[in-house]
Amino acid sequence: MAGHLAKAGHEVTVYNRTAAKAEKWVAEHGGAWAPTPREAANGATFVLSCVGNDDDLRSVCLGDDGAFAGMDAGSIFVDHTTVSAQVTRELHAAAGERNVAFVDAPISGGQAGAENGQLVVMCGGEEGAYGDAETIIDAYTKLCKRLGESGAGQLCKMVNQICIAGLVQGLSEGLHFAEKAGLDGRDVVDVIGGGAAGSWQMVNRYEAMLDDHFEHGFATDWMRKDLAICLKTAEENGASLPVTALVDQFYKDVQNMGGGRWDTSSLIARLRKLG
Repeated sequence: MAGHLAKAGHEVTVYNRTAAKAEKWVAEHGGAWAPTPREAANGATFVLSCVGNDDDLRSVCLGDDGAFAGMDAGSIFVDHTTVSAQVTRELHAAAGERNVAFVDAPISGGQAGAENGQLVVMCGGEEGAYGDAETIIDAYTKLCKRLGESGAGQLCKMVNQICIAGLVQGLSEGLHFAEKAGLDGRDVVDVIGGGAAGSWQMVNRYEAMLDDHFEHGFATDWMRKDLAICLKTAEENGASLPVTALVDQFYKDVQNMGGGRWDTSSLIARLRKLG
C-alpha cells in the first residue's frame, strides 16, 4: 500500500517496529524511514496505519513517541487496521483533542489486493476528513466508501468477516463432500462457479483447499481475532451470530492442529482430519 502511494508521487516516510523492514522498503521504493511513529508523522498531511490489534494501534498513536504527538493541527490520521469500534472511537476522540481528524478505514482484499492496488475500503469519520483522505486512499483501492461516523467503517468490516466465515465454511464442506463422493473438485468448481454458488471465495480459495496448500493469504490467527471482535460487538448490540460463533470454534480447531498461520481456507483441513 505504501508502495502504491510512492508510485503515485506522494512523499512517503515509513515506520515499522522491525527497522530492517522499513529500510528494505526505502531501498525498493525511495522515500525515508523513521525510528518512531512520532518522527514518521512529523509534518505529514496524512498519516496511515495498518497494524495488528487494538493494543498495537494504541501504541502507535498514543504516548510521547506516538503518531499523534508528531501530527500538526488539520492533518488526518487514516487507520486501515481491523480493530474494535470502541478503540476507534477512543482514538477519534484523542485525535480530536489535538485538532487532528481520524478516519477508520479497514480493508478487504488480502495481500493480493494490497499488492495489486485493488483493495476495498470501508470508512467511518467526518465527511470532510473522509473526502480528503479518499484522494490518497485511491492509490491502492478499487472501491472506497464512507458508511457513517467514527466506528462505522469497523462495524462494516465486522459484517465482511461474518460473511466470509460462513462462505469459507460452506465452500470447505462442499469441496470435502465432492472428494468423498469421488468427484473431481476442479470440474465441480468449473460447473458451479458460474452459477448461484459462485463467489470471490470460491474463485480465490478453491485451489488452496484442493491442493491442501495454506501458506498464503489471511492467517487463521488474525481471523479469530476479527471474529472475537464481531462476537463481542454482537453481545453488545443484540445481534444473533450462531454460524459465526460455530465457525470461530472450527478455526480454534485449526489452531490446535498447528494451523494458526495457515490461510483461512484451511477450514477444509479440519474436515479432512475428522474423516
